[in-house]
Amino acid sequence: MRRWLFLFFPLLAACQSTPTERPDTLVDLSTVQSGPRVQADELDGAIRQQPENAGLLARRASLRLAAGQPAAALRDANAALVIDDADGELYFLQARALRALGRLPQALAAARRAAENGFNSPELPLLEGETHLAARQYAAALESLDRTLRLDPDQPAALFYKGLAYAATADTAQALDYLQAARSRDPRQPEILHQLAFLLNAYRLPEEAGHYAAQGIRLDSASGALAYDYGRQLELLGRPDSALYYYRRALRLDTTVYRADYRLALAASAQGRRPPTLIPHLQRALRQNPRLPQARQLLAEALEAQHRLPEALAQFRLLVAENPGNQHWTYKVWKTGEAVRAMLPDSLRTAPVYYRRPAPPRPIAPVTKTQLTNE
Repeated sequence: MRRWLFLFFPLLAACQSTPTERPDTLVDLSTVQSGPRVQADELDGAIRQQPENAGLLARRASLRLAAGQPAAALRDANAALVIDDADGELYFLQARALRALGRLPQALAAARRAAENGFNSPELPLLEGETHLAARQYAAALESLDRTLRLDPDQPAALFYKGLAYAATADTAQALDYLQAARSRDPRQPEILHQLAFLLNAYRLPEEAGHYAAQGIRLDSASGALAYDYGRQLELLGRPDSALYYYRRALRLDTTVYRADYRLALAASAQGRRPPTLIPHLQRALRQNPRLPQARQLLAEALEAQHRLPEALAQFRLLVAENPGNQHWTYKVWKTGEAVRAMLPDSLRTAPVYYRRPAPPRPIAPVTKTQLTNE
């Protein structure tokens, strides 16, 4: 399966060779591993003998990126640039490593240096576009991706990222068009199918979403995101029990699929399940997305019901910060705070804080005819 979508994200791409058939001997698979990590290690001796060889350092940097070692790749790219600071491809390698490390401004700066030094591959504006997209700079992302498509009109990654940029700016029609175009050029890429299914579910088109999610699961049965997509379309189609099965499956496959946690918590709340069922799901979901509707309220109330008052107080205070002026949450902070204070030993208990209510403004007496005459 091709993985163009992760062109600038380092992956562990180790594979195993088939050992010679020897029925009476168990082969230690660790002795037959190969792949970019091993190939990079094999360059160590050559680089020790030729420390000024920028080409060897660049080769090892590329292998380190492919092996999921961006910090080591960056060290090699930097070392190669000390030897040859006019090679645009080395700056591109540096930019890829910086992007993989999440250092977005530095990655964009290195990409500019690559262009200034003559590197003009379509991969360069593609990297810039994806990096701008990660930084939520959508106009700049679209500009870079358009440059990529002028150089390579059938580049599926550029079409895909344009779809994501339009989705982020709420241009659904354009987003679906570009995602479909990416799919037509790379129909076996599960990430494209996930984004199509997710977007169609978001716009309440579960029949279409289910088609893409099912196709994606056939290609990648270990994708938690696609399992969530399939569950969500089942929920929208009125099949909640089947949806819950797929939400649980999504979390078994990938604990970072926080929307599955969120949906399981909402379902448990609607069914009147006990608070301990809700709390772990809501905590995990809110760690990744603090703005999920109703999630913090449900968590605060579940913690309060479990008499985990200091934790509940922290959540009620966040609700006040998110909803300034809301009297209900303000009261909850006061009430829970008093309960927490009462739990403390006498030596640690502080006196309650009372605030003097400001005096009402004095009424203004009407002006009399005598006062008007005197003035």
